Amino acid sequence: MNQENTNESHALKQYLAEEERPREKAKKHGFSALSTAELLAILVGSGSAGESVVELCRRMLLQFDNKLYLFARQSIKDLMKFRGIGEVKAIELLAAMELARRYQSEEFLEMPQVTNSDDAYRCLRPLMQDLDHEEIWILILNRAKRVTDRRRISVCGTSAAVGDVKIIFREALEHRADSIILAHNHPSNNLTPSAADNNLTDQVKKGCQAVGVDLVDHIIVSRSGYYSYNDQSRL
Repeated sequence: MNQENTNESHALKQYLAEEERPREKAKKHGFSALSTAELLAILVGSGSAGESVVELCRRMLLQFDNKLYLFARQSIKDLMKFRGIGEVKAIELLAAMELARRYQSEEFLEMPQVTNSDDAYRCLRPLMQDLDHEEIWILILNRAKRVTDRRRISVCGTSAAVGDVKIIFREALEHRADSIILAHNHPSNNLTPSAADNNLTDQVKKGCQAVGVDLVDHIIVSRSGYYSYNDQSRL
């Protein structure tokens, strides 16, 4: 074991009884036996004077209502406000969150078939559920209603609908879409469509009819659920 690993191991053990050490616990019982704070503690590595690394991670999680999706929305500078978290640790923690997001979305590589709004939501949720701002995406479907691509259209929400619509059609035609599903997120978790949402839907529907592409649905995504224009007979 090199000096760096030795120091880190000693730091983890500094305030913890042997049965409470996250790494020893993981080796003995598996990672599923660890609490969220203990898993984060392995990434953080060490606490600070008077506070163990697990206590530090519990304190951070408590600040975010013990919800990882709120934790994942923080910036490097936000995490560095916690005593014991420097820039390197903050970067490592957020990198782990990004890996988790990518792992969750890997099933897309199998070209899932979208037969209803639930299928669409499962494809979109990993991309959008943890965002603290609105984004517009489209799912590009072939004739079998399988997702062949997904494209981010805008990161500014629905306020720039005219420009967004042009990009939507360009992406759909360039990728030879037979049909598309339009989507955007509501970080507030309020799933009620706004006037801007309705306007975007109308514009995209008219444009799709003009170019021979079927607009299958417009999905509003939140962490707690979704709203489907198609399910509500609004397409």
